[in-house]
Amino acid sequence: MNEAVAAADTAWILAAFTAVSLMVPGLAMFYGGMVSVRNTLNMAMMTFGAFAVVGVLWIVFGYSAVLGNSLGGLGILGDPLEYFGSSSLLEAPAEPGLPPALVSGFQLLFAGITVALISGALADRMKFGAWMVFAGLWATFVYFPIAHWVFAFDSEDGSVIGGWIANTLGAVDFAGGTAVHINAGVAALAVVLVLGARKTFPVSPRPHSLPLTMLGAGILFFGWFGFNGGSALSAGNSASVVILNTVAASCAGICAWLVVEKLREGHATSLGAASGLIAALVAITPACGAVSPLGALVVGGAAGAVCCFAVSWKYRLGYDDALDVVGVHLVGGILGTVLIGFLADPAAPSGATGLFYGGGVDVLWRQCVAVAAVLAYSFAVTLVIVLALKKFMGIRADQESEYDGLDVSVHGETAYVLDAVGLTGASKHGTDAVLGAEAITTRAADPAKA
Repeated sequence: MNEAVAAADTAWILAAFTAVSLMVPGLAMFYGGMVSVRNTLNMAMMTFGAFAVVGVLWIVFGYSAVLGNSLGGLGILGDPLEYFGSSSLLEAPAEPGLPPALVSGFQLLFAGITVALISGALADRMKFGAWMVFAGLWATFVYFPIAHWVFAFDSEDGSVIGGWIANTLGAVDFAGGTAVHINAGVAALAVVLVLGARKTFPVSPRPHSLPLTMLGAGILFFGWFGFNGGSALSAGNSASVVILNTVAASCAGICAWLVVEKLREGHATSLGAASGLIAALVAITPACGAVSPLGALVVGGAAGAVCCFAVSWKYRLGYDDALDVVGVHLVGGILGTVLIGFLADPAAPSGATGLFYGGGVDVLWRQCVAVAAVLAYSFAVTLVIVLALKKFMGIRADQESEYDGLDVSVHGETAYVLDAVGLTGASKHGTDAVLGAEAITTRAADPAKA
């Protein structure tokens, strides 16, 4: 690689880094608008808090655990001490290429956002301190190992051994369908099973600001181009194809969700449009470098339609996934990862050949094994972590705090000042007097029909 190409690639990843960094406030707004006015700041704090904790751990040992030489050559975990403290990342590469510090910063964002995604399932009821401890433990024992499996590649000279999914299994995951979305989605399921449902389940406080949710979705949409396109790690044709596939899937996802929603409930809603967008982005994340633009339409459309049905499964199965992390990220991530086995186009940057292109089931079985491995490991270890936290420090906010809302009871703040004095420190009855009785609704108009 010559210096001019290296400079162009570095500039592109710097731009992608900036775009992905906006996904942090984007996620805070997306989740914050979907909860009641009493809990919107708590949702934002869960996003920013998790990101901060994971960022600290990443600098100390996370980069090394994810992208370091695999311990024992097993492809399970990078050596946490190889780049401990990240001080060795200060030097420029000996050959023209991406600066290691930039690669580390880019992957730090992935780690922080993945953990923050889980918080949407836990809205309105988890202790903030327990969440912060959970974020650190989950990143250490779940995200870092799985990210090593998926994102760490063997070096060309064989001196560095990467993760087993990327190298030994050879599954295709361009930007994190397994390590990010399936991982966060199944972890969210494990936590809500232990945390329990909100008192009002199966009905939920209505979203207090759908414009805020749509703004958050739009910011996430922008950031996703850096998330997927930056994963090409170069400024060239691969990044260009990935960006085209990402926007194609997004459009199809919105349309599909709205059609299903209209047929099922009689309305095409703004929340449905935002949800269809995110579902499609989740599904195209692993497939963006493996499919054609027509394939991207199929992936996005399938995600929009299937996830629209999947968000109602919680009513039938009885788990309170507050903001549909399971229905969107887990289901969408599995769908996008498995569809690669059918739709992978050998002309796309990943170079894989799916079943519909004459490749047989070779790619398909590898994708299924990768999905199964992440599901099993993430669910089991997350369950151990959350059960331990429940036993030793408690994870559920007390009933009065849930009633008052976590903004006031935990953070001593309110999202909006509704009178001259404000609501900070308001009593339960005082808060109710100002806010009035909140109407309640669900994503489905009638949970019994979901």
